[in-house]
Amino acid sequence: MSDPTSNHIADILARYEQPILEEWLREQSAALSARRDLISDADLRRQSAEFLALFTPACRSGSLTDITAPEWQQSCNFLGDVSRSRATQGFSPSETATFVFSLKQPFFFHLRQELGTDAATLAEEMWSATVLLDKLGLYTTEVHQKAREQVIKRQQAEMLELSTPVVKLWDGIIAMPLIGTLDSGRANIMMENLLQSIVDTGSGIAIVDITGVPTVDTLVAQYLLKTVSAARLMGAECIISGIRPQIAQTMVQLGVEFGTVVTKASLADALAYAFRQIGCSVARQTPRA
Repeated sequence: MSDPTSNHIADILARYEQPILEEWLREQSAALSARRDLISDADLRRQSAEFLALFTPACRSGSLTDITAPEWQQSCNFLGDVSRSRATQGFSPSETATFVFSLKQPFFFHLRQELGTDAATLAEEMWSATVLLDKLGLYTTEVHQKAREQVIKRQQAEMLELSTPVVKLWDGIIAMPLIGTLDSGRANIMMENLLQSIVDTGSGIAIVDITGVPTVDTLVAQYLLKTVSAARLMGAECIISGIRPQIAQTMVQLGVEFGTVVTKASLADALAYAFRQIGCSVARQTPRA
């Protein structure tokens, strides 16, 4: 059910729609003066006009304190779209919230013009409008933050994919050079990529090179052993290369054993072993005089 406050706010928005829109656009342009390369004047005007077209009837419905009410669904959906779009464009959370907060100044100006002689009513309606716009502004910030988190998660997943490349060294031989710390998330992607490459290339030998892995503890060793076991189930022999002296000493101290897994000091040693396994040999040619 509507109340006098909501009706009065909606009446002012409807009566002064065009002046409020123009003044609101000026407020936004001033606030975003340094970021005008991210949004055009046409898009800013379109978004502002569309929001006012949804905001005014929602105010008239009477719920100025609960933006989760059904009458605010369209307005919130629109603000959500604007926030997600600006998150991907590069706007900060505060710059995104300015879309709502900058509406206060032009609206309050016309509100004071209408109710300037009635101080009590003016104070009540300014408070109601402030609470409403603050809630909508905070909502845009929340949506923006969630959108940015999704972008970051997607980028992290893409980086993980890039950090576990599989290279075909020879017919039947593939290699996965690892660089950086190996954790559970990366280990799972490593195993998936390696097994998929074994299937795609039909390779019988897979080399996992850990030259770029700074430390190998019991957890990392478990990841490597699981990868070796999974590769064997796919019918491929797995070789671990890049066992530097420091890593070998650490593994001995920790009591880590690879059992029957073939290990080599370098990728070159692992490749030479792989060539022997498939019956190939590499000979150095004598340079021609």
